[in-house]
Amino acid sequence: MGFFTLHILVPLVFCLAQGSPQLRRANDRQGQCTYTFTVPSPSEGSCTEPGEAMTSIRELQRENAARTQETAGLQTRVSLLEKMVNKFLGGKDLQQATSSPQSWSDNQKELETLRMQKDEWEGQRVSLEMAYSDLLKEKTSLEEEKQKLTERLERVQGQCPPVTEVSRNRDQQVSPRQGPSPSEIHGTGSRTSPVAERIRDGVRDGTADLSRWGADGVGYLELKSELTALPASRMIAENQSNVESLQNTKMGGSCGEITWVGEPSTYRKADNIAGKYGVWMRDPEPVSPFNQDTIWRINTVGADIRQVFEYENLDQLVKGYPTKVYVVPRSMESNGAVIYKGSLYYVRRKSRIIVKYDFKTETIAIQKELSDAGYHGQHPYSWGGYTDIDLAVDELGLWAIYSTDKTKGSIVISQLNPKTLEVKQSWETTIRKNSVANAFMACGTLYTVASYSSPSTTINFAYDTHTSVQKQINVPFKNLYGYSSMVDYNPREKKIYGWDNYNMVSYDVRLSKM
Repeated sequence: MGFFTLHILVPLVFCLAQGSPQLRRANDRQGQCTYTFTVPSPSEGSCTEPGEAMTSIRELQRENAARTQETAGLQTRVSLLEKMVNKFLGGKDLQQATSSPQSWSDNQKELETLRMQKDEWEGQRVSLEMAYSDLLKEKTSLEEEKQKLTERLERVQGQCPPVTEVSRNRDQQVSPRQGPSPSEIHGTGSRTSPVAERIRDGVRDGTADLSRWGADGVGYLELKSELTALPASRMIAENQSNVESLQNTKMGGSCGEITWVGEPSTYRKADNIAGKYGVWMRDPEPVSPFNQDTIWRINTVGADIRQVFEYENLDQLVKGYPTKVYVVPRSMESNGAVIYKGSLYYVRRKSRIIVKYDFKTETIAIQKELSDAGYHGQHPYSWGGYTDIDLAVDELGLWAIYSTDKTKGSIVISQLNPKTLEVKQSWETTIRKNSVANAFMACGTLYTVASYSSPSTTINFAYDTHTSVQKQINVPFKNLYGYSSMVDYNPREKKIYGWDNYNMVSYDVRLSKM
């Protein structure tokens, strides 16, 4: 009775909670009494029709099929992930690999390394995109520069009259001929000027983008110098009677004259456009803490040349490991600087002022103007580059090689007091400065190099300051890389240091004993 009562009460309570119930009593097919309770649904107004029920069933089936497909996809991805993890773990079982704390730690480290590499690669990608953008801008700038140079070249060529006959007559009178003739420069002869060709092609050995370095049209100066240069023999002919009287005179000097220059040895190549021209040297009379192994280097392309690189020795220069970088307070002009007795001597930018910079104190010790000297493109060497004032060191001390308007562009040699920069004595020569590629001093004698670009040129002129005797000479000299912008002599080593189209080179020399 209790059990029956419980079965009756539970449905009654449930029905009362749902709404108004209805109780019905009837006999089933077996004759037993059954009680039926009817409770109205709170969410459905009426029973679903059979058609609607089938629609709902099909929707449920589609939803079930979609979930089944999604489950299969997830299983496939999990399977691929397990394979990748196994490959990453080197074939180890995942459970085995992750069960060990050490393995888990190693995996975490490896993942962190991969994340760092990913970040690094992303940074490199961004840098490359920025570099590419800069290159596009630079390309536009170079095209504009090329157009300007082409227009300048056309103007220069338009201002020069035809000189074929003049060149032919001059070549018949002067032999041997040094440097290109005007007919070769203008294209009326068998070849065209190398500089003119490079400008037309817009490449100029990597110097077309000098404008970005603020180089004040160095390329144009190169072209102008080549168009106006004349052979050294032509310049000496201005004082031919004096030369002829000295042809058989033996040159004097305290240590002899240069009779031989060896093949160039290359030590290092500059790594950017700033190093197309430059200076490198050793101090022939070093002062502590520096020594005779210390090497100095200056890249001289740009409008603000201030950095001087110090290297402990030649090996460190070759490896590219400077000991220190000095920044001088006043910009330099071109590559006429020298190192002497622990100081840097150089020409201040856009001036005729010579500066002495002390490396030990890292200050300017003294400045002095070189009176009447041409500067900033008035009387440069034939290769250009604002090489109006070229400083040099030899066995006798410090020198300045330059020119003046008074001498009409002919080279003047002045010996300087290294402490005060006062001029001790000066000598005038008859060879024009813009007719030679470079010059240097050795044993008190001035030597000039005929060409900066010819692979096989000569040291073609000498002026002895002891006797004021000058003469033509013919000592072979090689420009291995086709653009020598610096030629300086080191009296301690008896070597010539050179800077040839980004390359730092040196030459052994032989001096005759007097």
